[in-house]
Amino acid sequence: MRLLVTGGGGFIGSNLVRIAMKHPRVSDVRVLDDFSTGREENLVGVPVDLQRGSVRDPSALMMSLRGIDSVIHLAAIPSVPRSLADPRTSYEVNVSGTVEVLEACRAVGVDHVVVASSSSVYGANPAEYKNERGWVRPLSPYAASKLAAEQIALAYQESFGLSVSAFRFFNVYGPRQPAGHTYSAVVPVFVDALLRGAPVPVHGDGGQTRDFTFVDAVCRVLIESAVTAGAHREPVNLAFGTRTSVVELIEMLEAVTGRTATIEWRPPRPADVRASRADGGLLHQLYPVAEPVPLRDGLRRTVDWFATRPTSHSFDSWSSTLRP
Repeated sequence: MRLLVTGGGGFIGSNLVRIAMKHPRVSDVRVLDDFSTGREENLVGVPVDLQRGSVRDPSALMMSLRGIDSVIHLAAIPSVPRSLADPRTSYEVNVSGTVEVLEACRAVGVDHVVVASSSSVYGANPAEYKNERGWVRPLSPYAASKLAAEQIALAYQESFGLSVSAFRFFNVYGPRQPAGHTYSAVVPVFVDALLRGAPVPVHGDGGQTRDFTFVDAVCRVLIESAVTAGAHREPVNLAFGTRTSVVELIEMLEAVTGRTATIEWRPPRPADVRASRADGGLLHQLYPVAEPVPLRDGLRRTVDWFATRPTSHSFDSWSSTLRP
């Protein structure tokens, strides 16, 4: 099977292509990325067919889809705070870019598309376990854009017969997740701060809870969906129902790194979801082989990767993101 990964130079994408290339049913992997948020260095030494271009460019999409059997669509502008600063670009990439991908797949006859959505679509939903059939109430332009992207993809399945799988990610973390910019996610921010002996920035009271999911577990499900052309008429949570607060995360990282954190308390952030935890029943029903990586093990692997990286950035403007 020949696979195209949009956004393959990003955090999740660059981990995914490494795993996909070892899959016995994947013969070739192609990446389409304009590196607006991804990094070319994430693909150094990985023998992928790299196509530079944007999902908003129909001609780039058409070229990258030649000979492709299945698409894993990860290209997006991530981060709630980024969408608050620039909602238009989040919409254009996350929504319009997804439509361009779907249209290009229809034009060239690619039958299956895996689409990345987000648990942020649940927003103000107060349920402890977020169920795919529960109500959604996005609290940010980013969340609204991911809801629109997943729903338009599923609508294409109903309208045009395109096989679609839409997965809602819950706080994915792991190696290659960037730490050195304003919109960095919380795990890499905390890991890097602890390793450098810098203050750990925490917004709010630290009681926010998340379903942290190690990147390898996410990638294996996405690849399984692609190689089996697994489709579903509804979105699927891609997480395992864990619940960890920010304070508990820091305590676990202290144990893993052997460092003591100095917390820098900051004001709560707009559009921040208080609690995010997946109902994983549908995931296990559709993908019985899906297995979580224990948080401590995943954090150890993440810390080990960060420990090998140079610390060459200034982080004074950090604003860590608890992106669902």
